[in-house]
Amino acid sequence: MTQEQCTHRNNVQSSEKPHVYKVGIYGWRKRCLYFFVLLLMILILVNLALTIWIVKVMNFTIDGMGNLRITEKGLKLEGDSEFLQPLYAKEIQSRPGSPLFLQSSKNVSVNILNGKNQLVTQLIAGSSGVRAQGKMLEVKSSTGKLLFSADDQEVVVGAERLRVTGAEGAVFTNSVETPHVRAEPFKELRLESPTRSLYMEAPKGIQILAEAGDIQATCRSDLRLESKDGEITLDARRIRLLRLPEGKASPLGTTTRQTVYEVCVCPNGKLFLSQAGTGSTCQISNNVCL
Repeated sequence: MTQEQCTHRNNVQSSEKPHVYKVGIYGWRKRCLYFFVLLLMILILVNLALTIWIVKVMNFTIDGMGNLRITEKGLKLEGDSEFLQPLYAKEIQSRPGSPLFLQSSKNVSVNILNGKNQLVTQLIAGSSGVRAQGKMLEVKSSTGKLLFSADDQEVVVGAERLRVTGAEGAVFTNSVETPHVRAEPFKELRLESPTRSLYMEAPKGIQILAEAGDIQATCRSDLRLESKDGEITLDARRIRLLRLPEGKASPLGTTTRQTVYEVCVCPNGKLFLSQAGTGSTCQISNNVCL
């Protein structure tokens, strides 16, 4: 390149204006950016307002949420609480001086599991009643005295008195052991076995006492009073033996107008009446013993 060409090029470049490059967003892009920024601010304000409203409605505090409070001993619920899923807790108790209510539209079930996750004790309270399942059931008083206990072997009633108010009384399919059986005042006591036998046994004795009434023993077959080593004593002002058979009297030893009878005993223990005479007429009219 010659010197003249270089000089001409420099003159041309010096005569042109320098180029200026603009940096930024202009036009419709700028308007879209401002719109999105404004929309984002509106969303932030709406979310902030909703958050404040939820915190206010749910009553969020540093101690808990609403009626739920977090304490050192666990969770504390105030008011009515509804659980839609099973509740697992070590201890459930009400506030001091307030009752604890458990309410369900179907039933309330309490299940106790062992280490192998097997059911060992269950308590179900439903519309049909209350059903309990377990190895043993105990009911104690406020002082710790046993009132009622039941297991597979026996049922123990530890109260001072067991009172049965049903019209049909109490029905026992097996034996009953008790030191005292008594009816209510001015009520009768009845011990009855409709289809089987009734046994009363005691190592030291059995006492049957009716202070203001009668004692009646009724059976369809035989009524037997037996004392193996002692005696049977009938102590009363009057002893009446009704419907005893009457032996045939001999006309030699009696008179026709005689209305006095003597009680005779057969060798087998059977009693019968014999019309009295001047002497004993038991041997004369002992045809009943045959």
